[in-house]
Amino acid sequence: MSGIYDFSVRAQDGSEVSLADYKGKVLLIVNTATGCGFTPQYDELQDIYDECQKEGLEILDFPCNQFGEQAPGDDEEIHTFCIGRYGITFPQFSKIDVNGENAIPLYKWLVENSTFKGFGKNPTAMMLGQMVKKADKDYKNNSNIKWNFTKFLIGRDGRILYRFEPTESMKTVQQKVKEAVKES
Repeated sequence: MSGIYDFSVRAQDGSEVSLADYKGKVLLIVNTATGCGFTPQYDELQDIYDECQKEGLEILDFPCNQFGEQAPGDDEEIHTFCIGRYGITFPQFSKIDVNGENAIPLYKWLVENSTFKGFGKNPTAMMLGQMVKKADKDYKNNSNIKWNFTKFLIGRDGRILYRFEPTESMKTVQQKVKEAVKES
């Protein structure tokens, strides 16, 4: 069975980055998009990074165009947008697929080792559920990534601690990240 540190991912410059380089860190892995209703979460992600990076947090940003084609552009255009609009300083990798036959191995592993627990009950969650159901009638019963800004919190030991759907409160995400970085 593979663990998270067995995977390599592609940096924006095309080089391979081994996730073993992040051993001992707390990771927040996010599939993102620049033209999504959840894109403003970049602000909160940067705030979490600013607060917790010194304690061992790394946020790994993977742009993905699979959901509503909301990540148009090449890697450089996406990165320029994210720096210019949101001032991100955490690592942003090359654009990927998170579902389907072209999904990168890291995301296949994340999906296989996590469970979709729903979007919640707020109006945004209900609307997203209806949208996703049009593309996947059985979405509630599989672990596929449902939309942009799904987040995985990985502990220092490489285990998945939490899977956060894009509708999860960023305050909850921040709280769980803080708890994870405090654990040694």
